[in-house]
Amino acid sequence: MFLATLLMSLREIRRNTLRSLLTMLGVIIGVGAVVVLVTLGEGASAKVESDIAKLGDNLLIVSPGANRRGPGFSGSARPFERADVAAIESEVSGLAGIAPAAQQQTPVVSGNRNWRTSVIGTTPDYLDVRGYDIGSGRAFTESEVSSGRAVVVLGATVRKELFGNQDPIGQQVRIGRMPAEVIGVLAAKGQAAMGQDQDDVVLLPLVTFQRRIAGNTDIGSIYVSAAEGRPTVLVQSQIESLLRQRRRPSGEDDFNVRDMAEIAATMASATGAMTALLGAIAGVSLLVGGIGIMNIMLVSVTERTREIGIRLSIGALPREVLLQFLVEAVVLSSLGGAIGILSGLSGGWFAARALAVPFVILPQIVLVAFLFSAAVGVVFGILPARRAARLNPIEALRHE
Repeated sequence: MFLATLLMSLREIRRNTLRSLLTMLGVIIGVGAVVVLVTLGEGASAKVESDIAKLGDNLLIVSPGANRRGPGFSGSARPFERADVAAIESEVSGLAGIAPAAQQQTPVVSGNRNWRTSVIGTTPDYLDVRGYDIGSGRAFTESEVSSGRAVVVLGATVRKELFGNQDPIGQQVRIGRMPAEVIGVLAAKGQAAMGQDQDDVVLLPLVTFQRRIAGNTDIGSIYVSAAEGRPTVLVQSQIESLLRQRRRPSGEDDFNVRDMAEIAATMASATGAMTALLGAIAGVSLLVGGIGIMNIMLVSVTERTREIGIRLSIGALPREVLLQFLVEAVVLSSLGGAIGILSGLSGGWFAARALAVPFVILPQIVLVAFLFSAAVGVVFGILPARRAARLNPIEALRHE
């Protein structure tokens, strides 16, 4: 019986194709909007996690300056010293690597080309801690750091701006007034989570930077990588306790330790909450589509009153009439949901490409959207179906 009812419903929908499409339009828009927004939200979350991961594995960034200013804090925080780095390296357990860094925006010149970029003085461990790879050439060594040799490793953006497609290895560049030899080029990493270009850098030995560019021994940041399996929260707590003893035994901290994993989780949570909110807003249009289905089905009951009367008079049961109109409503909403899912996936793919985020499909969201569209047909189709089933056969046959 159900199969016969289903075929009858499809026949009625095909008989009024244009009206059926217009009826499904609200459901199509609602389901499509939900799928597009959730897909983009998941893609944005994936991009945030990927961008944070590009900064380095299990990365902690130690910087001078307190997160908050209170009555116990006055003046600017002093930079770190080499002794602070040595203390962290020797007294904090569970470290995979540590790299001090000093940074300055400085013009870099090669021939008649120049480019203002971020020049970073650091140690060879910086590459591992920050997740950089050497694309060509080599990194500087510990002996070159200790001797203060003028050698540099260029980021991919700087190489392109200064040398174009030429091989820069062995070439000379000038950083400020200091000539230096290019010994390596970093593999491209792209943009970080906040939009900064991670390839727009020049790396050189820390001692060289301090002596010949900065003119001091200050260390602006300390990058720490926790060992695999070691919770970054524990490492962060140890670093804070150590620096608190070394720098400000009493009073407010004049440093801060940022956990990139925690920042990534916070950003992903915020993105997820926004996705859920936008999905819920888009879901309202599904209710509007359901109301449209109910209105059209009520009109259909009125138009087919005589047909209903004939069916009831020749022995059809009221529940069979109810099932017929309920199945029609569910088929309408389910077809709308299926078309909406296809439209949403297509729109999500184009939108993801336009916004440069990954295209992430969540099968459970697609399934929920389809089931919800079918449920809309049941909820909003029950009233017209009950109205049709309750018609008096005699009165229905008299209807013109």
